Amino acid sequence: MFPRLLGSAFAKLPRTVQALHLRRGLQTFQGAATIRRGSHWLARLCGRVTGLPPAMQDAPLCVEITATPRREHWLRNFDGHRMGSAMWKRKGRLCERLGLVTFHFRLSVQNAALVWTVDRVRALGLPLPASWFSGVKAREFERDGRYCFEVAAALPLAGELVHYSGWLDADPAWVENEWPDQPLADEARDDYDSSDDYDSERHGNADSGDGGGDGGD
Repeated sequence: MFPRLLGSAFAKLPRTVQALHLRRGLQTFQGAATIRRGSHWLARLCGRVTGLPPAMQDAPLCVEITATPRREHWLRNFDGHRMGSAMWKRKGRLCERLGLVTFHFRLSVQNAALVWTVDRVRALGLPLPASWFSGVKAREFERDGRYCFEVAAALPLAGELVHYSGWLDADPAWVENEWPDQPLADEARDDYDSSDDYDSERHGNADSGDGGGDGGD
């Protein structure tokens, strides 16, 4: 799904980032994360609605990704706190449902990093102003040969909701062995289902019953 969304830009990503997004089926990645949470009552409420993890320092992290051609489920376990989300592709955007909220992201590659930028947001199926979410950003990159991530979320009035960063054990050798000397983006895109838009209001948004277990897992 990620190679299809990024097209030829996917090949510009570091091998560790490619390795995380090329593999299908159930994959498990181990690592660690540091989490900072906002203290405003609105920030705490938003964190509860989206199932954000509590503040932690260098905590063990396990991420299980179940990837199919049209949908992915991510289950993040921050030292016992589980945060699940469902992802799918719609009209050239990556949609991710966290609890009661569905985000539509534009993906891009900037300075060898995969950058997620909010394009639209819906809560309980209702659209929210995208300008409220200009402080929501995420990026995936490589540092010292290791897959790394950073996610920051802040809202007007509520201030900072969460900031977390860390690393996972994505093996770059897998990409070299499975995709040697190939145009990764084109090969992966051809291998995926040709349907562009899997999501519908009934299947993907926050008021859907589909995949509802993710938020509570």
